[in-house]
Amino acid sequence: MWYDGLKEKALWEAFEEISRIPRESGNEEGIRQWLLSWAKERGLKADKDKVGNVFIYVPASEGREKEEALCLQGHMDMVCVKTEDSSHDFTKDPIEILCDGKTVRAKDTTLGADNGIAIAMALALAQDKECSHPALELLFTVSEETGLTGAFGLDARKLSARRLVNLDSEEEGVIFTGCAGGIEIDASLKAKSRPVDRDKVDHFRLTVSGLLGGHSGGDIHLGRANAIKLVARIMHRLPDFMLTSLDGGTRRNVIPSSCTVSFLTSKEYTDLVPSIVDQVREEVVNEYRKKDPGVSVTLERLDEVPQEAVKAKTSAAFMESLYLTPHGPQAMSADFEGIVETSNNLAIVSLKDEKLSAVSSTRSLVESARNECAYTVAAAAEDFGLKVRFEGAYPSWEPDPDSALVKKTASLYKAFFKKKPVVTTIHAGLECGIINSVVEGMDSVSIGPNLFDVHSVKEHIEVDSAERMMGFLRYMLEKL
Repeated sequence: MWYDGLKEKALWEAFEEISRIPRESGNEEGIRQWLLSWAKERGLKADKDKVGNVFIYVPASEGREKEEALCLQGHMDMVCVKTEDSSHDFTKDPIEILCDGKTVRAKDTTLGADNGIAIAMALALAQDKECSHPALELLFTVSEETGLTGAFGLDARKLSARRLVNLDSEEEGVIFTGCAGGIEIDASLKAKSRPVDRDKVDHFRLTVSGLLGGHSGGDIHLGRANAIKLVARIMHRLPDFMLTSLDGGTRRNVIPSSCTVSFLTSKEYTDLVPSIVDQVREEVVNEYRKKDPGVSVTLERLDEVPQEAVKAKTSAAFMESLYLTPHGPQAMSADFEGIVETSNNLAIVSLKDEKLSAVSSTRSLVESARNECAYTVAAAAEDFGLKVRFEGAYPSWEPDPDSALVKKTASLYKAFFKKKPVVTTIHAGLECGIINSVVEGMDSVSIGPNLFDVHSVKEHIEVDSAERMMGFLRYMLEKL
């Protein structure tokens, strides 16, 4: 196997098993049943709640039965993204893992280390006979990536632990004690197709692709390009167009790496379209030469001209709304240096069933700032006649300066690694804030190994970091 030369065999074996099971958000039944079977085979009590979260109860090591229990937590689902030429089917195909001894990645897809590595770590610790620990309660939640469903629907009665270690962090050496809250803004516009005079128009397809994309929380500060915004930038400059198709982005928490739009334009502008595209291409390639060097802007003139298209006024209104929708960091935190306070990700656009749709995801460490940013996004849509609704609001996790678990974790980290950890907050959303609100008295921290480019096909995990984190977790369980 690919992990034969690695040290933490139990960790990587569990990760391989998990990676064989399709587990896109909303399709967690396979991984849920596998976890319940895993526990049963080892004589461990396991349970699930109404929303599908899984609980596995691991008895304390001998002599530690009277100590307070500890919860190790991660989520079962993963973001599923693949390369444009990949035939991978996330409903049935296993993730194909590649390992060069230094990194673990997937072939042509996201790896799912977010958050499969948390499950693998927890299972490896649970079956480690040499690891001394208090009673462990392993909590694996559902649909974290699409609305934090598991955390919101958690049955608190199934947890006795009031200390929780979330393993959904992506940066070794950092202890997270807070995170941003968020809200989704869904905007739509009726777009009934109208007959066109096919002799007076030409048909084009514009594609922006090759972008790095990434996590809309963890990578938003990197200044990468947004494919939807680049398409809107070009369409904003066209004097006349009627949309025939539109498809961009994949998930609300993924910075869109590709977007394609097809449109009709009057023959009088046929020669102007390529010149505008060439001009914008030159601009963006220069602007993103360091932050997003793979950006590609292509234009095709299509032979077939459809009989119908979305009328010009509606097409222009929708594209102008996208052009004015904010994307990227909107404010930096005054309390945590280098941390984004508020951001928006223009995530998904489509033309389907005679409706133009756009989805944005706003995050902020400050609830009022989150709401104000969401209102700004909504205004950019409503001013052009789009209907807006807000969905999936979740609270921020406010740092607790008196947290006993944070202080203990930081102390143990310093003793184990011989250096101080960074104790801070994160712009990405974590389940801790919701779980803390659902389970009265819960004290939480979030830690994890180095993961890179999550929510993209470049996602990978640093092997040495994951194995160091396993060593620290054993030490932490022993000393708590």
